[in-house]
Amino acid sequence: MKSATNPSESTSCELAREMAQKSRVGVVLLLGSPGAGKGTQAKELSRLWNIPQISTGDLLRIHVANDTALGRTVKTIIDHGELVPDSLITEMVEARLLEPDTARGYILDGFPRTTDQATWLIGRLAVERNPLPIRAVRIHLDRTQLLRRVSGRRHCPVCQRSFNIYEIYEHRPKYNGFCDRDGAALIQRPDDAEEVLCRRLKVYEAQTTPVIDFFQARGQFAEVMGDGPIEWITESILDAVNGLSLAGQEIPREY
Repeated sequence: MKSATNPSESTSCELAREMAQKSRVGVVLLLGSPGAGKGTQAKELSRLWNIPQISTGDLLRIHVANDTALGRTVKTIIDHGELVPDSLITEMVEARLLEPDTARGYILDGFPRTTDQATWLIGRLAVERNPLPIRAVRIHLDRTQLLRRVSGRRHCPVCQRSFNIYEIYEHRPKYNGFCDRDGAALIQRPDDAEEVLCRRLKVYEAQTTPVIDFFQARGQFAEVMGDGPIEWITESILDAVNGLSLAGQEIPREY
């Protein structure tokens, strides 16, 4: 398993910025368990590379909110407590990938979750006239760290700011249990409860381990540690992606 544990110095980022040009970035898959920080890193990479972040969770919510035909089908499935089938997920992703902003590349956050989805994605890329390269990076946190990070999260129902009640994390509220901005009582979302997270982790591990094996066997997988400052983790991901690139095709750090 490849690992990126020694991020480049900031000077290398400055050189990369100077040399950056509008080249193709490719498809970057961000894998990681709930609470590992995929969403945060996907947003930062989207900004650095000027390519879209595509989150299947966001796409599902948009379709449901807009009451599309696919959204109505998905809502019925979710309301019955069932998993959305791969066929609907790939249909939704396919529609998004046809939009013009994906031409240089895109970051997939939360997809693929199964080997069937991974196989579909590889097949879709293979038939393109000039296929984009694909690389998968997992942000890894051990179970104890995940439980502590997620179970400590609290949210303000008024301004939607997020906090963590444990001292080891950033954004700890100044007054325990209350929002720094408006003084509202902080809440814990149901999905952040420890017993719920344990069930989610069990499902994630069962689904994602085969996906990791799939991309690792293809030489398209690397892993970075998710315990550290956000900027450090971003640098680790950049180094991991470039480590998987072909010689002479390094992806610029920023556009």
